[in-house]
Amino acid sequence: MSKDKKDVLRPTDAEAIALARKLLRTARHGAIAVLDPESGAPVASRVAVATDFDGAPIILVSALSAHTTGLVADPRCSLLVGEPGKGDPLAHPRISVACTATRLALDDERRSVIECRFLNRHPKARLYAGFGDFSYFRLEPVSGSLNGGFGKAYVLQADELLLRVPNKELEAIEPSAVEHMNANHADAVNILARAFGGAVGGDWRLTGIDAEGFDLIGNDDDLRILFPEPLATADDLRSVLADMTAAARCRLADN
Repeated sequence: MSKDKKDVLRPTDAEAIALARKLLRTARHGAIAVLDPESGAPVASRVAVATDFDGAPIILVSALSAHTTGLVADPRCSLLVGEPGKGDPLAHPRISVACTATRLALDDERRSVIECRFLNRHPKARLYAGFGDFSYFRLEPVSGSLNGGFGKAYVLQADELLLRVPNKELEAIEPSAVEHMNANHADAVNILARAFGGAVGGDWRLTGIDAEGFDLIGNDDDLRILFPEPLATADDLRSVLADMTAAARCRLADN
């Protein structure tokens, strides 16, 4: 790498890592680039995106699509996520992640977790998720190129993009915890979204919980809210959410 190239990149710090993870966790769609098996040329397309428990992107795609054909022939791909927002689209953060795609078989032990997380984020996909020509792919990050805005370029490694806190117990109870919060504590979910996510109105619901935080969607907006610190055990979830909800009520009452 030339000196000029090095000068373009900033040292990867905690703020860059947090932004990269947030971009992945809050993405509901992105642009995927694969290699055409016949010509070898790159092919880009838009796909719906969710994340696995550790933050790896997951997609649900049809066998009829060109990008699925490309992934089956060569699992190397790149995924670009990040909403452009108002004004100059190049002024808004985005990340391009180089990945290796793994197609999940019907009997894969990870499939139920991935399917649950994907459908929580894309409930309309239930209409076709069970069709025989649709498959889930987990996109295993290799590296990431983060652009946090003008003059804010970073290179991140896989371990900086993924949450490496093993918490199998929390992963096991996550589906029921998400369902319970949405069904029985919708008011608390909305309070958390407003107090910690800056949400204004909207009907918010949880789509996923992991050791680092939780994800929400409301109308066309997405939020990522972090716990005060990563959860060590699944038993911590109830008390941490209760404490955060109480703090959120106080914060909103003071404003």
